[in-house]
Amino acid sequence: MPPTDASADAGTAPDTDPGADPYPGPGTDCEDTLDLRLPDELIALFGGTPAPVERGGPVEPISSAGSVASAGPAHSAESVGPVGPVGSAGSAGESRGDGRSGEAHAHSRASGAPAVGGSRPGGDRAGDAGDHRAAGAAHSASVGPAREDLLGGIGDWGPTSTPVGTFQLVPVRVERDLPLVTRWMNDPAVSAFWELAGPESVTEEHLNRQLAGDGRSVPCIGLLEDTPMSYWEIYRADLDPLARHYPARPHDTGVHLLIGGVAHRGHGLGSALLRAVADLVLDRRPACARVVAEPDLRNIPSVSAFLSGGFRFSAEVELPGKKAALMMRDRALRDLM
Repeated sequence: MPPTDASADAGTAPDTDPGADPYPGPGTDCEDTLDLRLPDELIALFGGTPAPVERGGPVEPISSAGSVASAGPAHSAESVGPVGPVGSAGSAGESRGDGRSGEAHAHSRASGAPAVGGSRPGGDRAGDAGDHRAAGAAHSASVGPAREDLLGGIGDWGPTSTPVGTFQLVPVRVERDLPLVTRWMNDPAVSAFWELAGPESVTEEHLNRQLAGDGRSVPCIGLLEDTPMSYWEIYRADLDPLARHYPARPHDTGVHLLIGGVAHRGHGLGSALLRAVADLVLDRRPACARVVAEPDLRNIPSVSAFLSGGFRFSAEVELPGKKAALMMRDRALRDLM
């Protein structure tokens, strides 16, 4: 089911005035790291060495089915959207002959509003490179002034350098991005956690709930070297139903992620992007002291990706529909992890 932390409107999130203190009463100063016993699987993860990041290598999904495809949240029914795979066992679109995903080709059609046609096998590499550049250009040209949100205008954050290439979050435009996101949501490794498989209307409703809200959750397309390759939800965790399940602090910011194409899954790409996006949040939102996530505790590959991406395990939390690993990346510890 969609994650509980992605709520964007009054129908899926607490009725909280963004300007008011969302933490009345006692308990607001309690520690977030609880004295809980870690599962044996997680203990084993701490002893391992993260795989090196290889630029251009495929990324396995972070989906809880054992794939790195679903790094995003698998939250409660209250939440707007789940955390999709950080790479899935199956591509969210056929792989192109040059190892690049078909979605990028489909997404690069004219005027930044491409159709979702199937990928063509093989293909001229020079033409493919042009397709990807056109896709990124279409997104960049259509960003315009940042839509007002409660996250500091994600559309104005701009690109950031990562070990795997230049990365940028571009807020979703339904008329441009719906076919691509729908295709990713219909990947079995993604749908197992996001539960948004089906026609475009299913994904459209999920996106519109956020876009029509007060700006507490912003759906984005992730561009890596100008190639659309991932879907993100950046949200105010302190204003989300997730805040009922842990000692939230003002301006806590949550992330959901799915990596769309098989060519971008595996070899540490998910971890590299999680670290980059978390640090981007901390750089662009001075009031935010922590970036949080709540992958399904059973999704060991996803939890591992967060650990390798500089997050720490804080606690087990019981959410509607799942037991989650509460993961955090702290501003105070970012240079140490």
